[in-house]
Amino acid sequence: MSYIPIQDLLKKTNSMYKLVVLASRRATELNAGAPKLVAFDKEKVTSIALEEIAQGKIKLQVGK
Repeated sequence: MSYIPIQDLLKKTNSMYKLVVLASRRATELNAGAPKLVAFDKEKVTSIALEEIAQGKIKLQVGK
C-alpha cells in the first residue's frame, strides 16, 4: 500500500469515521468492477479508493 498521509485524507472527510465508511464503500464498488477515477499503478482496491479520496474524486453522500 502506498503512503497517503492521514492528515490529507482527514481534510477531505473531516472525520475518521466518514473516511473509513467512504473508503470501504468505494473499495467495494471497485471490487465489483467500477472504473478507477485516478491513474494509479497499484492493484489493491483499498489503495485506489484512498488515492481517489486524497485527490478529491469522490465524496461521501449523506443518506446512502
